[in-house]
Amino acid sequence: MKILVLNSGSSSLKFQLFDNEDVLIKGMADEIGSSDSFIRYVIDDKKKKINKKINSHKSALNDLLKIIIENNVIKSLDEIKAIGHRAVHGGEDFKETVLVDDNVMKKIDELKELAPLHNPANLTGMKVCRELLPWAKQVAVFDTGFHSSMDKKSFLYGLPYEYYKKYGIRRYGFHGTSHHYVSKKAADILGKGYDKLKIITCHMGNGSSIAAVLNGKSIDTSMGFTPLEGVIMGTRCGDIDPAIIPFLMRKEKLSVNQVDEILNKKSGLLGIFGKSSNVRVLWENEKKGSKRARLVLDILGYRVAKYIGAYAAAMNGVDVIVFTAGIGENAFYVRERVLKQFEYLGLKLDKKKNENNETIITAKDSKVLAMVIPTNEELQIARETFKIVKGN
Repeated sequence: MKILVLNSGSSSLKFQLFDNEDVLIKGMADEIGSSDSFIRYVIDDKKKKINKKINSHKSALNDLLKIIIENNVIKSLDEIKAIGHRAVHGGEDFKETVLVDDNVMKKIDELKELAPLHNPANLTGMKVCRELLPWAKQVAVFDTGFHSSMDKKSFLYGLPYEYYKKYGIRRYGFHGTSHHYVSKKAADILGKGYDKLKIITCHMGNGSSIAAVLNGKSIDTSMGFTPLEGVIMGTRCGDIDPAIIPFLMRKEKLSVNQVDEILNKKSGLLGIFGKSSNVRVLWENEKKGSKRARLVLDILGYRVAKYIGAYAAAMNGVDVIVFTAGIGENAFYVRERVLKQFEYLGLKLDKKKNENNETIITAKDSKVLAMVIPTNEELQIARETFKIVKGN
């Protein structure tokens, strides 16, 4: 079955076309609506770029569909039987992947208050596909879905209960498709039952989150009501004392929007280092003797280790720690900082394997395994789309 997977952003449209689990073509239209818009795509391992004016998501998808046909990826667009959409926030309405219909689209629109930068863009992608590919079944796969298995003891905040009932204020968690994919992949690689493992997954990129996956179910995760909570990130502060917010607003005479901008875009690794949020830049500066760069990387490793320690306690142990996404898959110097904290659990890091970004980076006699697994959220979306379409 040919499945088109789309990830619609406010000014971008990422796509992959699958034939079962084989990727036929992938790419993205970016800077939609600006004079600098362009399309990048990869076909037969060859990278191509087209600079052109793209006025809307509709014109972007039109261009992408033309590229698919002109490159003879498929003979006719009729071959596309289903479209899997990344949908960021499902709130409490969507705990599983669903077929898209008018009611689903209405609910996603209503949830835009919880994800104002993402849900409207996701919805735009669905509307455009309905217009351009009306015969194809559309499926919404929610970032929050995998974490819907959390119990109330994990997701409720210490706020008046009425705010949860009135406004849905609770922990939702994000990066769900990534945590789902790599935790299942770890079990497959090890040849062990997914429903019998205690796995902690670390999705570490510019945005990072940690998840506790017990017997194939997410029981806790570091991101919360929004993607701001949790470990320190590229430009996001992560966990802070909430009293800091009104304190700063009074001292600096900041508006709500200004303090939101600081917490989301001017904090984290960038905020402490002052020059960059890129861990490669931090690593290069540390090697040159920068104490500030070393401090930032130490903070990152320490905060991730604290969450792993908490989740090991929550699951009464841990079998596997998985690292994924840009930092998790490539920054051995961050993983080393994290994993040195777990020698007490019998975890033995193999430094050579770690520096080579190998799949299993612990020694053969390590009691707890650590793994590096590249994430593939698009493949996970395609798999879930196939299951839903096949069953309907």
